[in-house]
Amino acid sequence: MRDSPARHLTLQGASNFRDIGGYPTADGRTTRWRHIFRSNHLGQLTAADVEIVRALGVRSAFDFRGLEERTAGVCAVKEINVHSLPIEPSVVAALRAEIAKGTLTAPVALELMRESYRNYVRHHTHSFRVLFGHLLEDCAPLVIHCTAGKDRTGFASALILHALGVPDDIIAEDYLLTNRHYKRDATAAADLPEDVRNAIGSVEASYLAAAFEAVGEEYGDLESYLRDGLKLGAAERTALKERYLEYPGPAAAGER
Repeated sequence: MRDSPARHLTLQGASNFRDIGGYPTADGRTTRWRHIFRSNHLGQLTAADVEIVRALGVRSAFDFRGLEERTAGVCAVKEINVHSLPIEPSVVAALRAEIAKGTLTAPVALELMRESYRNYVRHHTHSFRVLFGHLLEDCAPLVIHCTAGKDRTGFASALILHALGVPDDIIAEDYLLTNRHYKRDATAAADLPEDVRNAIGSVEASYLAAAFEAVGEEYGDLESYLRDGLKLGAAERTALKERYLEYPGPAAAGER
């Protein structure tokens, strides 16, 4: 029996770089290994990291960072074709506004995080729609990322896995792997209280749940969101599955 590939790849200049392959779907297939990766930004990769990413054959990157974020860290792998799908960050500014009012607490920070996820659906569905348009093209292996690779990227990855038919509990497990693999920047938002930094420096199930609550409020249900928001009709869903699913071989399911 062959072993499954490593889900998480250890890079010195990036964290949370991992493969969303190997997950079972409702129709008996699994997501293909080494086709879709998710990560934090790729602007600080070492020379050794660059060789690892090149060896994976990554050809395309889909970058959810805003304008200033992008200029702070240009992709270090020159061969990768970078597509910008900007979603400007809003949480840190909102937190500082709460500080100015004297109302910032950890529960407030948690709710601001949840609200940012709701806004992915309310205000930024276009960026996710464009991502799926690219996913239907021949651009794999590919990587999806933002700055930390946990929130905008986490929601995008959850949408991809949903569209491919991966069960909800496995999608939640994949989302929460960020808390194992993401290395926080100790200098980021250093002026914020520690409990607030903890809230914004990790992921919680309630964050992803808030996004899907907004899907229900705006579109009725997830299937309607995939169809009407992301423009994935039956033909597109079939094409997506043909491209990114396979029938499993004898390998183990791999780390979840």
